Amino acid sequence: MYDIAIIGSGPGGYVAAIRCAQLGMKTAIIEYYPALGGTCLNVGCIPSKALLDSSEHFYNATHTFAEHGIKIKTIEADIAQMVKRKNGVVSQTVDGIKFLMKKNKIDVFTGYGSFVSTTKIKITNSEGEKIIEAKNTIIATGSKPATLPGITIDKERIITSTEALNLTEIPKNMVVIGGGVIGLELGSVYARLGAKVQVIEFLDGIIPTMDKGLGKELEKSLKKIGFEFYYKHKVTGVVSKGKTVTVTAENDKGEKVEFKGDYCLVSIGRKAYTQNLGLENAGVKLDERGRVAVNEKLQTNITNIYAVGDVVRGAMLAHKAEEEGVFVAETIAGQHPHIEYLHIPNVVYTWPEVAAVGYTEEELKIAGTKYKTGIFPFKASGRARASMDTDGFVKVLADATTDEILGVHMIGPRCADIIAEAVLAMEYKATAEDVARICHPHPTYTEALKEACLAAYNNAAIHI
Repeated sequence: MYDIAIIGSGPGGYVAAIRCAQLGMKTAIIEYYPALGGTCLNVGCIPSKALLDSSEHFYNATHTFAEHGIKIKTIEADIAQMVKRKNGVVSQTVDGIKFLMKKNKIDVFTGYGSFVSTTKIKITNSEGEKIIEAKNTIIATGSKPATLPGITIDKERIITSTEALNLTEIPKNMVVIGGGVIGLELGSVYARLGAKVQVIEFLDGIIPTMDKGLGKELEKSLKKIGFEFYYKHKVTGVVSKGKTVTVTAENDKGEKVEFKGDYCLVSIGRKAYTQNLGLENAGVKLDERGRVAVNEKLQTNITNIYAVGDVVRGAMLAHKAEEEGVFVAETIAGQHPHIEYLHIPNVVYTWPEVAAVGYTEEELKIAGTKYKTGIFPFKASGRARASMDTDGFVKVLADATTDEILGVHMIGPRCADIIAEAVLAMEYKATAEDVARICHPHPTYTEALKEACLAAYNNAAIHI
């Protein structure tokens, strides 16, 4: 009898397993695939960042090195080597998770986990079936790429993010359906390598869940590297013939339009993975969107079964899943942890990077909250000018009366890292003045956050 069994070994699952083991629980983790780590480590966060870094090096070599005084006569993109390096990064990371399971004495079962009852889980693999029993269970099965009705993913020319990470050639023209994070990141990889990228989006802008200004600024930057954007277009079909993919759509005037490319990346988001888990055998309920329904303790309607990560409500983010994994482990142990979901940052790993935490201006306006705004552009940053990364800005939203920081939205160099300072500030209810009066090292990108806070506090940024 295990104290805890976890179905799924992605960031939510493996982090929960480690924390449970640290708290003295006898822990088992069940993973269908031979490699641990889930989508994030194998076909998501880690491999995409590896390719993004490789393609960014290539782009800089062909576009900015000469300005820096670095002359290279022949430059060639070797996609096979990029993919090989990416696979190596994935392998090292996955091996690290395997080591952590062993270090923490966590039993790892490979196979398909499904409930037999509220305490018994059947594990099915090529060798047969095995049943284990656990006092508590955490469902951490993550998500799968979503698709549109009538579109068949052939995994060759009509692909998802999984296949886009392993192309053997650089596309000449990639059509991307969806202007969200995944499509823009993977589109960036191939645009930097020379591909034309056409983004078809149903709504009126990219990264639609983030601050409107961020999407507009990112659009300007991506157009510079070969992106084209088509908004308010409803995709009606995708057909692959030979080496050509044809995407049909209707624009906002109801007119039929076509887009042709050699690859079509379908990236309209992801959906919770709950299939074949035998949830009905345990009596676990789903919500109206097919996700596992949980309460504020991430507990299902069955008191000894919990769920975390993409399979439950909220943003589908690896770091959100990790926080939930720790939260559930400590809750089961009788502790009283907390998660402030408003303070979970969102990041887009394009270049410039996009990052945000807290409320957007649109949300504050709807709520009727009175707020102040401070904006500082990276073109006024000495560090950004030194590195030729002057696109973007930092925007700070603060309460008009108390000066407490309500939201921070940024696009620019290393914003994926800078946002952590904003998260820390908001977690401790810092004011714009608090951050503005903290000494930031010079010259750094983080000074842009200080300056934006100065602008929000008393409209007195120093360097603009």
